[in-house]
Amino acid sequence: MTITGVPHDKKTIGRKELVVMVALLMSLNALTIDGMLPALDDMARELGAAGGNQRQLVIAVYLLANGIGCLVPGAFADRFGRRPLLLFSLAAYTVFSLLIALVQDFYVLLALRGMQGMLTAGLMVVPTAIIRDQYEGDRMARLMSLVSAVFIAVPVIAPSLGQAVLLFAGWRWIFVLLSGMSVLAGIWVWKRLPETLDPAYRQRIDVPVIAKNMRVALLNRASIGYVLGTMLLIGAVFGYVNSAQQLIGEHFGMGDMFPVVFGATAAMMVVSNLVNSRIVERFGARRVSHTGVLVFIVVSMVQVWAAHYRPDSIAWFLPLMATNLGLLGFLGANFGSIAMQPFAKIAGAASSIQTFFRMFGAAVVGLIIGQAYDGTAQPFAHALLICSVSALLLVSYSESGRLFRRLNPPAKAMA
Repeated sequence: MTITGVPHDKKTIGRKELVVMVALLMSLNALTIDGMLPALDDMARELGAAGGNQRQLVIAVYLLANGIGCLVPGAFADRFGRRPLLLFSLAAYTVFSLLIALVQDFYVLLALRGMQGMLTAGLMVVPTAIIRDQYEGDRMARLMSLVSAVFIAVPVIAPSLGQAVLLFAGWRWIFVLLSGMSVLAGIWVWKRLPETLDPAYRQRIDVPVIAKNMRVALLNRASIGYVLGTMLLIGAVFGYVNSAQQLIGEHFGMGDMFPVVFGATAAMMVVSNLVNSRIVERFGARRVSHTGVLVFIVVSMVQVWAAHYRPDSIAWFLPLMATNLGLLGFLGANFGSIAMQPFAKIAGAASSIQTFFRMFGAAVVGLIIGQAYDGTAQPFAHALLICSVSALLLVSYSESGRLFRRLNPPAKAMA
């Protein structure tokens, strides 16, 4: 259902263009994470990092800072609008990408990555608020699935893109390329994106008001289980991303084939998000996602068995990992849409606090999982099972134990 209200900007943008634009804005974060993976060895060696797990900090620091930064943009987006916050984030992304391309010390690199992650958090927070400004319920879940399908396609190609740059130039040129993409995205937003915040929903920049809005958005029982459940599931994925180069490239011996193998597993998320976008309005976000998390648990159990009894078999690991990632396509967008459902008037603040817990919490979980890497797939497999079972328990809390309900009837039935 489209939210009614007087638009702030008379410009319009089609749904297809909106999906692609929002997805590509969010994808800049994915590019600056997954595009680095093939270059981690070169970066660590050139800048003087020590230890195999230390190179993971190039990813983990960005994720942690990005999560913390998510606390800020929503409140400003609720006051000043969505466009200014997006343009600020894109400008910060461009500047820090260029600074990182010039860095000469590993710890300076980590500091710049942290600042970049914090100041570009609006690229994760504001797009969700833009979609919530215009859609709700299962229609929002459908649109978020389409966004996710485009957004997740980036991790599929990002390592290969980074590898392609390395064939012709050093790792620094990856960041130069990212800065150029950010400039192009900024031009697109400036020219085409209308302001979607309803003037009637503008909030004051008042710390008590902001804190109250965030507290309401976080502690709502119907939302919190989905927020924390998503945090754990994304955390498991971050653990995979943090340790993927070691796990796939070294433990399973894929070497230079790592970008292809990593991309092949991530590709399942694109497929499942497209499928979810086609079925979610018919069956409902709750029914689809609750089924998905139950299947995720079963697959994770098999993953644990394989890690112990087929520890060196990539023929077991890859199909199971691809299935786990594919199932996330039925969870992430649906969980996020359900969690945002009650907050039309404070969409920016709600997106901020929820994205903070999803991203920062997931980054912490992912860092713990990544640092637990011991040369085998066992820590990661156990983490998948623990995170998925915990997510189911949290969702059950939000639903008061009543899974598979449908609270939003199909559009035809409403008509």
